[in-house]
Amino acid sequence: MKVLVVGSGGREHALAWKLAQSPRSTELHAAPGNPGIAGLGPCHPVHAEDAEGLLALARALAIDLVVIGPEVPLVLGVADALRLGGVAVFGPSAAAARIEGSKRFAKEVLQAAGVPTAEGLAVARPPCVVKADGLAAGKGVFVCRTQNELDAALRSASGLGDDFVVEELLEGDELSVFAICDGVTALGLPPARDFKRAFDGDSGPNTGGMGAFSPVPLGRLELAELVGSVHEPVLRELARRDAPFIGLLYAGLMLTEAGPRVLEFNCRFGDPETQAILPGVEGDLLGALAAAAAGDLGHATIAASDEAAVTVVLAARDYPAAGDIGSPIAGIAEAEADGAVVFHAGTALRGNRLVTNGGRILNVSATGSTLGEARVRAYAAAERIDFDGIRFRTDVALEAANGAPVG
Repeated sequence: MKVLVVGSGGREHALAWKLAQSPRSTELHAAPGNPGIAGLGPCHPVHAEDAEGLLALARALAIDLVVIGPEVPLVLGVADALRLGGVAVFGPSAAAARIEGSKRFAKEVLQAAGVPTAEGLAVARPPCVVKADGLAAGKGVFVCRTQNELDAALRSASGLGDDFVVEELLEGDELSVFAICDGVTALGLPPARDFKRAFDGDSGPNTGGMGAFSPVPLGRLELAELVGSVHEPVLRELARRDAPFIGLLYAGLMLTEAGPRVLEFNCRFGDPETQAILPGVEGDLLGALAAAAAGDLGHATIAASDEAAVTVVLAARDYPAAGDIGSPIAGIAEAEADGAVVFHAGTALRGNRLVTNGGRILNVSATGSTLGEARVRAYAAAERIDFDGIRFRTDVALEAANGAPVG
């Protein structure tokens, strides 16, 4: 199969890395891609939101499957344009992608589907959570425990768009559960946990994600049971609304004392959770994505390895307030020689020199027989890499890394 991965971040590099390993893969292309993806296949200067350009590229290359990484092109309807042009796509329609594009729409779907979620509040008072209604690159959620935090959140949320929602503040452990969907059925992937706050100890502003680990123990829950009670009712409700979901449905959950509660739904692979999940996925991911895109997962299966994985995000000094452009990057080869995989997220080539080009620059992923072992390897590799202002959290997976076997 000839595959085109759409996007330019660490998630897309991880997807390209995994899909290139499939025995079905004959050619891998990316648009626009990044310097890391370029080591796996040609990158083409077509923007992820350029539906006409992507359709022309897919036709010229005789692409068999397009895999769209970011949420913005999905919400804008790029998958619709490609399908209308006769190209197979793994990624939901604009109508189905509203599950991420509008918090109000997602809440309506959850309520109609009978899926437990945080209660909406008519009056904003702490403690609560304020969420910008539209897309905000992972930076539109504000946890408010004091009135000062609430006042600041309302100002920030209003600055991101015309609408926002206010919900009860749930307590518990967060969990990201991905499912490959064909519009009717859902195939779960190993669960992950990400670290959204900028600094150690879950302090500072929300970011797109500063690290992740996988798998996450579910206790008495089973993955199939969780997918059956969370993802599949949403699939049925979206289909009832003539918006069948074909793509990756990502549930952000809170494991409360009363059971799992949905915090949010996303319409694509998460970033950086994907970089922690895919190293532990066994089986033909490309085959599963192609089957879902064709509308029939059939007998597709995905297994989890016996190893754990930890991903550490290397960010610019002032991220998330600002990124960094043009600083030389060193040490990637040394990090990978230590056994890690380094996914490019915000990099560019200046001549033959790799430089920074964004807020989250690199994602360092490593595996181990225990979470503790994976964590040690990931951080050892991260220490090998250097660029001006490099910053990363030092506590990714720290509390969970108790040395017990994972699997």
